[in-house]
Amino acid sequence: MKKLQILIVDDDWKMRNLLRIYFSKEGFDTVEAADGNEALLKIKNYSFDLIILDVMMPEMDGWQVCRSIREVKSVPILMLTALGETKEKVQGLELGADDYLTKPFDPAELVARVHALIRRSTVTAGQLDKNKLIFPELIIDRDGRQVMIQDRPLELTQKEFDLFDTLAMNNGRVLSREQLIEKIWGFDFEGDARVVDIHVKNIREKLKKAGLHYSPIQTAWGIGYKFNSEDGKS
Repeated sequence: MKKLQILIVDDDWKMRNLLRIYFSKEGFDTVEAADGNEALLKIKNYSFDLIILDVMMPEMDGWQVCRSIREVKSVPILMLTALGETKEKVQGLELGADDYLTKPFDPAELVARVHALIRRSTVTAGQLDKNKLIFPELIIDRDGRQVMIQDRPLELTQKEFDLFDTLAMNNGRVLSREQLIEKIWGFDFEGDARVVDIHVKNIREKLKKAGLHYSPIQTAWGIGYKFNSEDGKS
């Protein structure tokens, strides 16, 4: 069974080492970042189950890092700080943090909170799986037949939505043009298979115009298309 992976972001190497020891004992894999820029680079290149983020760091503080993470990832974030003021906690939560712990803290409480956040994240993902598909900067509300890009609605035609939704529901799986036509236009469709290409082109243009920073529909040359929310190469 794959170990859960935590990113520890703190400019204090002693704190990073301490947290690594705590979570290694709990069976987690840990990755460390000494500053905000290093953290964002690792978040871009790797997938984490949770991020522990120190607030007080030089150059780019934890709030700035949290805001940047939330633009592209929905991973749980637990913020650590020496500041105990309510307004500081509120600021972190408003920027998208999921929990907040003040230093010094009880290691047992920290571990318990991490487990709780991961459980909550897993349950939420399962509950939303059929009704809402959540990707970086992008939400597909299947019941409402609405696509949101960075909290703004994207106008799609009925067939464009059906095509986008079908690809997203099969995230990472290549679907041929024939499969897409069968699922969306039906068995009795007698038109040109290039109708899929035209709709994909229109969807991509609308996503780009809406400000999405990646292209989630990838081309599988000679076959069809697949949805990929990780690197967005087309």
